[in-house]
Amino acid sequence: MSQARIMFEMSVKQIREGLKETQTIIVPVGCVEQHGYHLPISVDIHNAVELAARASAQTGCFVAPAVHYTFSGGMLPGTINISPQLFALTLMEICQSLVTQGFRNIVFLLGHGGTENTRAAKEGAENFQRLHPQITGITVSVVPFEQLSPTMLKAFAEADYHAALIETSLMLYWHPEMVHLEEAERDGPELVARMRVDPDAYLLKEKRVDHPFVLARLTQRQEMQVGVMGDYTGANADLGRQVAEEVVEGLAAFLRALEQQ
Repeated sequence: MSQARIMFEMSVKQIREGLKETQTIIVPVGCVEQHGYHLPISVDIHNAVELAARASAQTGCFVAPAVHYTFSGGMLPGTINISPQLFALTLMEICQSLVTQGFRNIVFLLGHGGTENTRAAKEGAENFQRLHPQITGITVSVVPFEQLSPTMLKAFAEADYHAALIETSLMLYWHPEMVHLEEAERDGPELVARMRVDPDAYLLKEKRVDHPFVLARLTQRQEMQVGVMGDYTGANADLGRQVAEEVVEGLAAFLRALEQQ
């Protein structure tokens, strides 16, 4: 097993020497947002960072300092949003810095899977390459971590989403001291049922004029006060470990494939 290359802990000399061996880097991308009453607002950051570090330990790739502030769309206390447009631009600037240093494979590992955030990440990665046609011989990838775990995809198919079984289990694996299941609550049954059908149902969509040209005004439903989308009952560290191992295995395989090109 290789030594993880955590850029946040490395010196200029160490990074320069490491670049002689690998030009692949993971950029963990989290989100500062509510995760119910039983989990901290840092869940998405921990997931991205922990998974990236473990994949680095297996492959020797670099791990960049995490991107904390992105777009949640939620408005509960603790959630800090930056616009999707600014988030996309931030990723473009990160790409520019990393390519200038000599990195050739840039992997944005998304610990937060919100609809708008994922779309913005892909637009940022795509537009960086489109607006810099003179830069060749690089790959820029966006990897939503849940796509690498069959267990997590199965849970999603069963309507287990945000701050529920899988995310709670992952936090019990990484940081059990931050999990407080004795405080766990959910919103009212009607809203919970609605969000299990559509995780974006926390949004209220209103139009002053009912016409296809008119864009809806989006606000968070007033009845949403907790924000859990699924059922955390039965969460455990062993399940978290299983999901983590699936993701790391898939991510490491992807990283090795990039370096073979």
